Amino acid sequence: MNYAVARQHMVDSQIRTNKVTDERLIETIRALPRELFVPEALRARSYLDDDVELAPGRFLMEPMVAARLIQTAEVKPTDMALVVGAASGYAAALLSRLANTVVALESDALLAQRAGAAFSELGIDNVAIVEGPLAAGCGKHAPYDVIYLDGAVEALPQALVDQLGENGRMVGVMIEQGVGRAMLWLKSGGTVSRRVLFDANVTLLPGFKTPGRFVL
Repeated sequence: MNYAVARQHMVDSQIRTNKVTDERLIETIRALPRELFVPEALRARSYLDDDVELAPGRFLMEPMVAARLIQTAEVKPTDMALVVGAASGYAAALLSRLANTVVALESDALLAQRAGAAFSELGIDNVAIVEGPLAAGCGKHAPYDVIYLDGAVEALPQALVDQLGENGRMVGVMIEQGVGRAMLWLKSGGTVSRRVLFDANVTLLPGFKTPGRFVL
């Protein structure tokens, strides 16, 4: 399979046609070999407009949804970003070329290992892989200018709200009454507001189903 051709086709048919206009992001997607973040047996599916299973219950997000979320976060070259549920590291790798530093938080040790191997192969040296419970975030490196939820949540933990810096942007998909909606959360004056972006069918991240958490 010619992955470069498949990547270009993905950009032309899935990214540019779905309201993604940020050329810096588009060039990053075009350049990054998505197949390196997918199990070898499934690499032929790397560029389909669908989620790809990486491990039981864990998926690589559909390209269009990921691209629109990252575009909405308006990532700057000076930003510190946190990826929650980094899985095999694709979103963290994209952000590594847009932000200054990225923290890739992952609860599955095998997925974190795969991410590290992909980063090494690509020479990515501005991503720190952290293993731990996703809902706790990573307070050690907070505050973050950008928090990217690499999967869906049913509730937003207070820890992530607290770790978002002033004027910070958090993006992800929230499932409410069975419907997934891409969201942007903004922090200003210590208060977080949210805006619905579009409907999205994304798999729930582990640790984000527990009732009684802080919800915006």
